[in-house]
Amino acid sequence: IFLVLALAIPLAALADDFDGRVVGVSNGDTITVLDSAQGRREIKLVGVGAPESDQPYGQLSRRHLFDLVFGKDVRVEWQKRDHYGHILGKVMVQPRGCPACRKTRDAGLAQLETGLAWWYREYRREQSLEDQGRYEYAEFDARTRRIGLWRHEAPVPPWEWRKRNRIAT
Repeated sequence: IFLVLALAIPLAALADDFDGRVVGVSNGDTITVLDSAQGRREIKLVGVGAPESDQPYGQLSRRHLFDLVFGKDVRVEWQKRDHYGHILGKVMVQPRGCPACRKTRDAGLAQLETGLAWWYREYRREQSLEDQGRYEYAEFDARTRRIGLWRHEAPVPPWEWRKRNRIAT
């Protein structure tokens, strides 16, 4: 039994990560990746909540993510799906201007650093402690420098925006 468990643990840890090409960007935190094994997969950037498309900075957030990942090969690191069936994943892409580099640029972190998303604390347990610290700091830094959506006097997080609009309709 011990031998079976010892062999199964490393395989389980590696089984969820995959490589693919980004073929769609729905908004500032959701992309579609095409991989050779499973086909098209919807990926929600773990730990990131971007403005809705009809919300201030929603289109700018989508455009920034599009410019960062669309048509590029990415590595998706993930452990689970959300209640919509999207993979909650950390999406890694090559840094701009470095086609020979490894995939070291975290797309979710890039959204936070440019002030085009919130750190989605509800999903922090899906992140390593190191990533939690990076994401929290990136949001704090963007807010302090008043860049992106933090220019707005009172930016509304997308989860509150959705709640308000559900009540209004």
